[in-house]
Parts: sequence; structure tokens; C-alpha cells
Amino acid sequence: MDEPLTPSAAPEPTNTPNSGVKPSGQNRSWLIILVVLLVVALVTGGIFLLASAPEGTTARVRDIFIIVMALESLVLGVGLIVLILQIATLINLLQNEIKPILDSTNDTVNHLRGTTQFLSNNLVEPVIKLNEYMAGMKKFWDVFRPGKH
Repeated sequence: MDEPLTPSAAPEPTNTPNSGVKPSGQNRSWLIILVVLLVVALVTGGIFLLASAPEGTTARVRDIFIIVMALESLVLGVGLIVLILQIATLINLLQNEIKPILDSTNDTVNHLRGTTQFLSNNLVEPVIKLNEYMAGMKKFWDVFRPGKH
């Protein structure tokens, strides 16, 4: 009664068109607009409620807001210090590691330039002159042996 599943009897995997698909650009823009409108509505509602609230509540919210702003300033200050330290590390890296590599590369290029100049003067030019003389000698012999070209 329990028959083993054969490859032909195995259920086919179903692929749904939206499985694992990221939202398209239009859906994402609508989502962003919805979130912005929600935040604006919450801020507007909060301002309206604070305007109609008793004076003690408004003062308490003001104090909490001042504390939040102070903490935010502290976080931004720490972030700025970390940024300055990273820039100092980058400058140190450039001065002590990258600059010597560039200087070494420049010295190598200058050395290669001298080597190519030496090879040009002492190897290539004599070979070219030898080829010129050989071509002249061949023409000279061709003049005296006109039948063999």
C-alpha cells in the first residue's frame, strides 16, 4: 500500500512569482512616502497634544528633549573624535608606508630608464649600423653582379 515515490511520482516544486523577490522601485518609493507621512503625522499630533496639555507636562517633555539633545551631542562628539583619529592613522600610513613604496618605485623606474639608454647606445645602435653596412655591401655586390638579384 505504501509505494515508494519514484522520480516521476515526486511532487513538482512550485515556484511562486513573488517568492524571495525584493520590492520593486515603485513599491519602495511608496513605502518611503508612507513612512514619511506617518512621521509627519506623529510629529504634528505630538505638537498638537503638547500645545493643549497642561504646563507641567510641556515642561517635562521640554526637559526630556533637552536631555536627548545633550546625549546626541555627546554621541556626535565621540564620532568626531573617532573620525579625527582615523584621519591621523591614514596620514601616518601615507607618510610611513606608501611614500617609501612610491620612492622605491621611482628609483626602480629611473634605474630601468638608465638600463634602456645603455642598451640603446651599446647594443641596438651598433646592430642597426651593422645592418646598414650589410645592406650597402649587398647593393655594392648587386651592382657588380647584375644577373643575380
